Amino acid sequence: MFLSVFDIFKIGFGPSSSHTMGPMTAAAQFLDDLRGEAEKIPGAGTLTRLGASLHGSLAFTGKGHATDRAVILGLIGYVPATLDPDEAEELEAEVRRTKRISPPGLGTLDFDPESDLVFDYGPPLPGHANGLVLRAFDEHGNPYMTQTYYSVGGGFVVTEAELEAEKTAKAKTLHDEKEAMGYPYPFGSAAEMLEMGRASGKSIAEMKRANECAHQNIEPRELSKQIRQIYEVMNACVDRGLRMEGVLPGGLSVKRRARAIHEQLLAERGNNLSQPHVSNDWLSVYAMAVNEENAAGGRVVTSPTNGAAGVVPSVIRYYRDHCIGATEQGVETLLLTASAIGGLIKHRASISGAECGCQAEVGSASAMASAGLCAALGGTNEQIENAAEIALEHHLGMTCDPAAGLVQVPCIERNGLGAIKAVSAASLALRGDGTHFMPLDNCIETMRQTGEDMNTKYKETSLGGLAVNLPEC
Repeated sequence: MFLSVFDIFKIGFGPSSSHTMGPMTAAAQFLDDLRGEAEKIPGAGTLTRLGASLHGSLAFTGKGHATDRAVILGLIGYVPATLDPDEAEELEAEVRRTKRISPPGLGTLDFDPESDLVFDYGPPLPGHANGLVLRAFDEHGNPYMTQTYYSVGGGFVVTEAELEAEKTAKAKTLHDEKEAMGYPYPFGSAAEMLEMGRASGKSIAEMKRANECAHQNIEPRELSKQIRQIYEVMNACVDRGLRMEGVLPGGLSVKRRARAIHEQLLAERGNNLSQPHVSNDWLSVYAMAVNEENAAGGRVVTSPTNGAAGVVPSVIRYYRDHCIGATEQGVETLLLTASAIGGLIKHRASISGAECGCQAEVGSASAMASAGLCAALGGTNEQIENAAEIALEHHLGMTCDPAAGLVQVPCIERNGLGAIKAVSAASLALRGDGTHFMPLDNCIETMRQTGEDMNTKYKETSLGGLAVNLPEC
């Protein structure tokens, strides 16, 4: 299953790729389906009202993740990549005031968020922990169209039918998958990735670049421009997070800390008073800057999710500003390599906290960043695979239990620690020759199995763990 660099790294907004960006994308897709249905059956009935219900983790932590706002904005016709986050609150307020929406091409429809947007706290839908059902009704109150969507992590959305088709496709033989793909290097596992690298003499980044150019039918120069845009949005997010201060929204009264820490680090530069481990503080502050922006609903890049959006940008900034010999080409190599690893993890396991816990989010991000940094610093394919395995292995079992359903505690600090682990894993791998005991494929499968066995209350429902063990006020 080919996953583009731009599937793994998507420009969007906070606070959650699966709970905010995904539902918005689903709602926008529903509008497209409605328009298509109206064209197929003219005069079948006058569309008058829309409804939605959130299920599983989307219901339990939807308020904290602004899932209701995301659905409203999606039904207006907005999509994550083009929405101005500064306008979101005003747009939502207008719908709540008028109880009506006017999506392009569908006229004005009734939609009262208080009654037409239901948080269903019953059992989750069978396909995935993040379920969303959207409905359209005619003038007599009869169902006009109903569609079930699943937000499967990282902003990816599939319909119920697409989810079943995906499961069927995964059951096909590897040969069939390769024949269907038609890409120069169709690796579906880390073992295949390494074997193709040995046979071709190409690095992981070079193979990923060739696949991406074939996928988009573009020249490498155009691909580099697109990757540069992703990097620039990541970098701008770090910069904005380092400038901003104040209290994050949501009711926990969590203060932004990145700016103050960054100012301390700048003041200590060159005075010979810094401890050797200060590099960890730089990594943490870069990651925290991104995740404070994410928590505030700012513009971020899924890496591979919003909840883990700070790890890869932090490691890139660390590479550019702190590593000897850093180059622009090195950044591209880092992102291409990271996306290859992220694609393997999503295809063979999950990047969804609601499905596999935070091991699938920050753990995956750390593996991606570690592999990317190892590649940018000249590591071999075998060392890169080892770096990813080390980083992922030491996140296994990590739960997703955010306080109040907000992507703040422990998520913001956790990204900093994920970045630190990524750099440590890359450094360890570069000290070796790439041979190691546990293959990355086995580690990914262990993560998947661990996620299946993990109690639901530790998988982004905020029903257990840190989310319920809050200090008394």
